[in-house]
Amino acid sequence: MGADNAVFLEQIEGFDDTGEEFVHRLPEKGSGDIKWGAQLTVRESQAAVFFYKGKAVGAFGPGRHTLKTANIPILTKVASLPWGFESPLRAEVYITNLKTFTNLKWGTRDPVAFRDDDLGLVRLRAFGMFNLRIVQPVLFINRLVGTKGVYTTEEISDYLNRVVVSRFNDYIGERFSSIFELPSRYDELADGLAERLKEDFSRFGLSLTTLYINSITPPPEVQQAIDDKSRMGVFDDMNKLMKMKAAMAVEKMSENDGGGAGAEAGIGMGMGVMLPGMFAGQFSGQQEPQGAGGEQAGGTAPCAECGNTIPTDARFCPQCGHQQVIFEKCEHCGKNITPGANFCPRCGKATAEKTEKKFCAACGAENLPEAVFCDRCGEKHQLPG
Repeated sequence: MGADNAVFLEQIEGFDDTGEEFVHRLPEKGSGDIKWGAQLTVRESQAAVFFYKGKAVGAFGPGRHTLKTANIPILTKVASLPWGFESPLRAEVYITNLKTFTNLKWGTRDPVAFRDDDLGLVRLRAFGMFNLRIVQPVLFINRLVGTKGVYTTEEISDYLNRVVVSRFNDYIGERFSSIFELPSRYDELADGLAERLKEDFSRFGLSLTTLYINSITPPPEVQQAIDDKSRMGVFDDMNKLMKMKAAMAVEKMSENDGGGAGAEAGIGMGMGVMLPGMFAGQFSGQQEPQGAGGEQAGGTAPCAECGNTIPTDARFCPQCGHQQVIFEKCEHCGKNITPGANFCPRCGKATAEKTEKKFCAACGAENLPEAVFCDRCGEKHQLPG
């Protein structure tokens, strides 16, 4: 804002080239000599307040005003003096900016303590911005500006920031019990905090028009705990998904035509061996490599007899010697079939007859040619020689 620094003020108006001035006093130092009939110009976004002998004696809104006794009653007293209007009125004019000041920053210099129901005492940092405007110029000048020549946003923002942070600390402790609730409730928190701050701002003739919260951040170790909890939720969903897919696969197999009861039983047994390995691969966070035909290779599964973990491609348990289910290949379609099946459950064609058979010497049960232990009684076969 500019002002005529001459002894007599005949044209009074103010300009704010910075956009940061709340109030500019004319003149900036001491009292001005305002002539009778001086012209005062007030913009739409301004209000002018006259002070005489330290007291506000008149306020002017937008427009062009000629200063006479009609609009400044104190001039009547000046006119009644022996020298009349030959001596100018010594007074000060405060040009007040009534626009909305935007993008004023607030934030925590030091972390504020928050009692979290899940994590205990957590120190939070919060940042945001707010908008405000002057609604009572005289109150604002008397309580904050005083006799300063220029009063800017820089001079008030530090104080207002402390007020906002203080109320933020109280409000968040009353309304929230866990920081896990915060990310989805920023708007609610901002609206409630702004409502609580209105009285604090109104004491100085200010109106808090809007308040925003940009971020609320806990310490790095607490952020890691939040990430870990999110991952657990992903694992729970993945577990449900895998169980559903496994159930759908078993149901689809059981509905296929062309397979007998023995074939269906074999498929069910095969799925029972494969599923633990599938789930183990999901929870370990690694995807098992796929072999030819979509078979899993290199996985692990519990032994059906003793329960110890063994490789899925092992033919026998290294702990108890129990024979594991090993699929054979259909020579027509290449799909997996169970040992001893007479027909392929996929294409329905007869399987090739086995040219070599092995029978257990103890119980007489038929075993695979390469079997070392009987899959019926567990007796070890006698090796030749």
